[in-house]
This record gives sequence, structure tokens and C-alpha cells, in this order.
Amino acid sequence: MTIPKSTEEKRQSFRDLHSVGCFIIPNPWDVGSARYLAHLGFKAIATTSSGSAWSAGRADEHLDLDRILSHLATMAQAVDLPVNADFEDGHADDIEGLITNVRRACQTGIAGLSIEDTRTGSVRTVRSFDDSVARMRAARKAIDADGGGVLLIGRADGFIAGSSDLDDVLRRLSAFAEAGADCLYAPGLTTEDQVTAVVRAVAPMPVNVLVGKPGFTAAGLAALGVRRISVGGAMARSAWAGFMTAAQEIANEGTFENLLHAASGAELNKLMSGMN
Repeated sequence: MTIPKSTEEKRQSFRDLHSVGCFIIPNPWDVGSARYLAHLGFKAIATTSSGSAWSAGRADEHLDLDRILSHLATMAQAVDLPVNADFEDGHADDIEGLITNVRRACQTGIAGLSIEDTRTGSVRTVRSFDDSVARMRAARKAIDADGGGVLLIGRADGFIAGSSDLDDVLRRLSAFAEAGADCLYAPGLTTEDQVTAVVRAVAPMPVNVLVGKPGFTAAGLAALGVRRISVGGAMARSAWAGFMTAAQEIANEGTFENLLHAASGAELNKLMSGMN
């Protein structure tokens, strides 16, 4: 019988993953998808704010903080792997609120936590440079005060918030590293030149690259010096695509052809019974 890893062991193994090489950190949205990814042999997982929101019948960035913290705790307990939390903007506009929320997130058992430089809401807006850096320092302060060794991931979200200013993203990531981020992340990179620029700007700090559609490969990103690869809400969207296609066929045509693509119930039961 395998003895489950402690939170401290998970956090240490997560740090070790960031020290050398390149690993894929996929994004499940519930316990079942998390356990299946663990079954496939992934070394760590990350939550997805969009995937978890859709599973609750909400739009991305529209879950309240208590529900998010509960989800983080559930995911951290569901698998014997390190879990990185998509903590959006920290769910507070003021610094003290951010510090409180980050400390609460650390208590859920997560191994890593990302903070964005955008303000969540109906319209995503990028915070000022100074405010973003101050918030990263505050998140670092909160994690250090917790004392549990949670990794801090600094996100510069300009590319997915309507900006194409690579120089600004590089400036922010470099400042986030100086403010205490352990890993840097700029979702929305689409070319090898952009990835290379980010890796060089923050070297030797580890860089996460988001892959949301075909284009990059794990081997290709590793060759560029990327340390970890995530997929965000892409797998949740893939699952929704299969469900929506089958449901729309039934609703509109009264036929059931897409159910031929369904996974085997016996196989799923076997997998899930062996993962508890």
C-alpha cells in the first residue's frame, strides 16, 4: 500500500520539478479529471478558473472566493500530486485583502499559486506596472508568512487582455521575478521568438508556457528553454465540445450517432474505483 504524500512532500517535489528539464502540468477541472491525469503519470496538475467555473454553471472569473478556496482544497486532497492554483488576481483590489486571500489559499494544501496582473471582471483590464509589482511583492510576503513553501507564479496577462506589447510583458515579468515570483508566465505567446524572448528576459528563472491549441510541441518548447507547459481551460473546452456536439445532435436531429464516441462506462468505473 502506497503511503500518501504529505503537503510538505508535494511542495518539495513541485520545487524539484521547476529546477531542471521541462514538464507538462495539465489543468483538470474536477476530481475525476484530476485523478485520470494522475493515472496517466503526470507529475503535477494545475487548476483552471474557467473549467471549474463552467462546471459550476458560471462564467470564468465569476465564482466567489469561498467556493474557489473550497475547490482548491478538494483538488489538493484528490490526488497525490502537487497542485498549482489558478488564483486569478487574488480576489482583492487592496493589498491587505490580497495578502489575506493568498494566505487562505496556502492553507488549502496547494503547492503553487499564480497571481495575474489583470483586474478580473466583465472586462479584463491590465493593472498599472507599479500596482502589479506591489501586488506581487504582497503575494510573496503572504506566502513567506505562511511558511509552507508554496511556489509563487507571476503572470503578465497583456497578450490575452488585448495588448501586443511584448516589451511591456518582458518588463513586467522581470519585475515580478525581482519581487519574488518563483516562476514566470505570460499566457498568449504564439511564436517561438516570443517564447525565446521571455525565457531570456527572466533567465535563469523557470518559465511556464500556455498551449491552448496545436502549434507548439513539448519537445520544441523544451528546446527553447521552457521549464513547464500548461493547457489552461483547453481540456475542459475539449470535454465540453464532445458533450455539446452529442447534445445538439439529440436536440436538433433526434439521432444519437455521436454517442458512438462515448468512453466506456466499464472502463471509467474501473479507472475510478482504482483511484480512490
